[in-house]
Amino acid sequence: MSNMLTISREDIIQQVKISCQIPSIVEGIVTRKIITQAAQERKIQIETEELQVVADNLRLVSNLRSADATWSWLQKHCLSLDDFEELVYVSALSSKLAQNLFADKVEPFFVEHQLDYAHAAICEVVLDDEDLAMELFYSLKEGEISFPEVARQYIQDTELRRAAGYRGKVRRQDLKPEISAAVFAATPGQILKPIVTSKGIHLILVEELIQPQLDNVLRLKITSDLFSAWIKEQIEQVEILTQLDS
Repeated sequence: MSNMLTISREDIIQQVKISCQIPSIVEGIVTRKIITQAAQERKIQIETEELQVVADNLRLVSNLRSADATWSWLQKHCLSLDDFEELVYVSALSSKLAQNLFADKVEPFFVEHQLDYAHAAICEVVLDDEDLAMELFYSLKEGEISFPEVARQYIQDTELRRAAGYRGKVRRQDLKPEISAAVFAATPGQILKPIVTSKGIHLILVEELIQPQLDNVLRLKITSDLFSAWIKEQIEQVEILTQLDS
């Protein structure tokens, strides 16, 4: 026999308080108000077709492939249909405001920060012994051993070992400065001389250097980054008075 629990609005508010979520929730409210006000000042309007696109994307991301799944999701999140429509509207308004503010600033920003969007495909083995790292480095240079063989012998993590130390595509900011400088100054196929950091001694094979292209995906990312920075600046300029019933 199951027990039924009733959770009130006061219970929810109290839980939000004691889980220390008030600051993030307040920031979300302020962000929504800033977006709405800025859009009104710029006379930005959202067309029905734009709302439909955002709603379809939200359903896709949330795996809401049927009416039943959508209603279950709304109930789970305590949302009415009006709430869902407001969620879609705010999302559409945010995207359109971001485009309005920064569409013409993306290309200049990309040109100025192009290096930040470069990627490198690397393989890496991190060792504890610097002498061993140097020995392996020279063995690799002489072709006495291959990088996958080094990875199989010295990487403890199972998945990384199976991938022969392949880290995938990494950006400059994903790497420690001393590693980043060496990686992005390397020639594809080059094995870097062991680099010492606080994590250990890094043996790195630079497989490929990938120069960034300003495609639609990167345009959206830069627009989003600029918009997020703008929102943060706006929030810092607002004096917030939070009123909660005790």
